[in-house]
Amino acid sequence: MRDPLVLVSNRGPVGFRRNRDGALDTVRGAGGLVAALGPLVDRHDVAWVASAMGDVERDIAAQGTRDERSEAGSDFRLRLVTHDPDVYADFYTVLANPVLWFVQHGLWDLKQDPGADLTRPWEAYVAVNRTLAAAAVEELDRRPGAPLFVQDYHLYRAPAQIRQARPEARIAHFVHIPWVGPDAWSVLPRPLVNAVHEGLLACDSVGFHTERWRAAFVECCEALLGRGAEAEQRTHANPIAVDAEGFAALGASVGVDERREALREHRPEVLILRVDRTDPSKNAVRGFEAFGLLLERDPSLHGRVELLALLDPSRQQIPEYAAYRRATEEAAETVNARFARPGWNPIRLDVRDDFLASLAAYHEFDVLLVNPVMDGLNLVAKEAPLLNERDGVLVLSRQAGAYEEIGEWTIGVDPLDVPGQAEALARALVLPAPERRRRLERIRASARSHDLDAWAERELAELEERAPAPAR
Repeated sequence: MRDPLVLVSNRGPVGFRRNRDGALDTVRGAGGLVAALGPLVDRHDVAWVASAMGDVERDIAAQGTRDERSEAGSDFRLRLVTHDPDVYADFYTVLANPVLWFVQHGLWDLKQDPGADLTRPWEAYVAVNRTLAAAAVEELDRRPGAPLFVQDYHLYRAPAQIRQARPEARIAHFVHIPWVGPDAWSVLPRPLVNAVHEGLLACDSVGFHTERWRAAFVECCEALLGRGAEAEQRTHANPIAVDAEGFAALGASVGVDERREALREHRPEVLILRVDRTDPSKNAVRGFEAFGLLLERDPSLHGRVELLALLDPSRQQIPEYAAYRRATEEAAETVNARFARPGWNPIRLDVRDDFLASLAAYHEFDVLLVNPVMDGLNLVAKEAPLLNERDGVLVLSRQAGAYEEIGEWTIGVDPLDVPGQAEALARALVLPAPERRRRLERIRASARSHDLDAWAERELAELEERAPAPAR
């Protein structure tokens, strides 16, 4: 018998679509959250509560909870929850991403971002949280005493709503994005900001990727609510790990080999790589500008070096994200227009969802540029070195959570410093081979020593320490 567990997230671990024949196809959910929670699904009797995305999933939600199976073959129960489409649009495209995500990634523009009335979007955020919380409570009632594990910035209010309905519930939450200090939060209405922090304080245990993000949350709770001591007791830092063995196996798959062959056909002498989403926090525009400055400073690189940018289109229904994609494409075009010559374009930009192509490029890079404005962790920085076969050098933003773990073996950059990033790229290109190899091996050793199973079980152990399970 596996111990029961209730998971709650905005997106589910699988998606659904109709094929040409009208049959239902299951698609594995994208992103690091699904991979991170996989060990819990395999080890526990899981009920997973998530929002229905689109008409197909709304039809499935109307049929009730359904049985699904993880990639490792473990059964779990999936409960999809429907929301009013207009309410969900305000929740997701107005509040959760352009507001919470932007504030928590240092992207709020005090000169341009309007002081919009957030009353309706915040009410929508609370309503979506309430609907998911109600479904979680029902699943909890079917599993008395089970722990409940809530995920990320979409669901800051759900813990308080669950606590109100079931005071005895044992609730954990993991925040997958950065946490900023009280000054950064001050751009938003105080009641909203207080409600965010109060929602998380309704949990018994709250996890963050880094001590820096955890400490910022504690500082906010003290400054805003006078509850810093309580926040200190309820929080911990536990960076998500990588499934090193599983990732290596995936990197050796047939589909990856095919894409490697295609990549090698047009491989430059030196390959600089970036793999991101078209998200303003990923800072691709400044990365392209830094590469252009590198070419301006060192003409000997012309025709020899290429920046391959594999960007997954992200949240294009949100105007700010669509605009940033256009800015990214324009920045690449500007560099190419200035420096390209017959047979050589300095930047090769590929905007599409092709995970296998990213894995193929991980094998081949000489330099990997990861320069986010701010990032909760950044799994690319930990995953790509596991596959690399060219002693590639990692140029890493000091504002990425992963820098706290592996920064000493990278070339650190400040994400707003374009000349500094150009200098870091130049340094990476001339780093002696033994030093390149040493740094890569240290990053690999760090990634392999932090087990994904251990991360997942530690989250439940932190909850158990603060809220022990009732005696059976």
